[in-house]
Amino acid sequence: MAKKVLVTGISGFAGSFLAEYLIAQSEYEVSGTYLSSASLKNLTNVEKKLHLDKIDLKDSQKTLHFIKEVKPDLIFHLAALPAVGASFDRPSETIVNNVTAEINVLESVRNMGLTTCRILIVSSADMYGRVSAKDLPIDEETGFYPTNTYAVSKIAQDYLGLQYFMSYNMQIIRARPFNHVGPRQTTGFVIADFAQKIAQMEKGKIEPILRVGNLNTKRDFTDVRDMARAYVLLLEKGKAGDVYNIGTGVSYTIADMLDMLLSYAKITIQVKEDPSLIRPQDSPDRVCNNKKLTALIDWEPIIPLKQTLEETLDYWRNIV
Repeated sequence: MAKKVLVTGISGFAGSFLAEYLIAQSEYEVSGTYLSSASLKNLTNVEKKLHLDKIDLKDSQKTLHFIKEVKPDLIFHLAALPAVGASFDRPSETIVNNVTAEINVLESVRNMGLTTCRILIVSSADMYGRVSAKDLPIDEETGFYPTNTYAVSKIAQDYLGLQYFMSYNMQIIRARPFNHVGPRQTTGFVIADFAQKIAQMEKGKIEPILRVGNLNTKRDFTDVRDMARAYVLLLEKGKAGDVYNIGTGVSYTIADMLDMLLSYAKITIQVKEDPSLIRPQDSPDRVCNNKKLTALIDWEPIIPLKQTLEETLDYWRNIV
């Protein structure tokens, strides 16, 4: 019998690839919530195979009604305001949205008495923040030194998951994914921003000068499709109450990523530093220690980074 799966934020960047992966396994009945009708374009390949509902998860009654209707065996909670940069401009909205939405999902499951429902709370490695070199690579015991409001909201989400496990014995697993990239990622993220601008420059829509912030920061990048696969394995096999980092174990400078993207460009592009694009606070390096995850599940990233970047650029070429 197919397991009933609920993906919150199913039409988003990671959610849409997760939906495709789940459908391809032929052992899941997949439902999902979305907030923007425009985002349904991400689900073109699988929309007819999904049970979808447009819900603002800050509405507790609508959230409860949908979970009562679906009665899920598995929940992937991805819905959140995801952009670090935007959280500097909208700190209150970021905190209220991300925390309230999760509380409503967890309270709905609790009030429904769905005691065997397994829930993956997708937090973020951004919660580790400014980590010193001696603490690299980052494992699950590394302290939190958040440098933005988004990261604070993700600490709250992570710890809400822990609290509901401890208070109510709910079957909650927490994931701390490091940076994931690929086609469909919206602007507001460095690789998507670069790819969009390169595609616009190739079509002559903007001048071929790419203005950049700090290119020396290093991040651990995983293809979003590899990340989606990790989410499924982790929710199926993870230990309730526990937390797992997800990443490749290798970090690249933003300059390295940009150089790879520019190698696929069809025109010559000039790169100029713009001080206005430098964030007030940032972490110089963020690389994942994934040993806890890989000891639990048979997972490693299989999509090469160069392929991810080339496909991301092609995605933007098709829509600008």
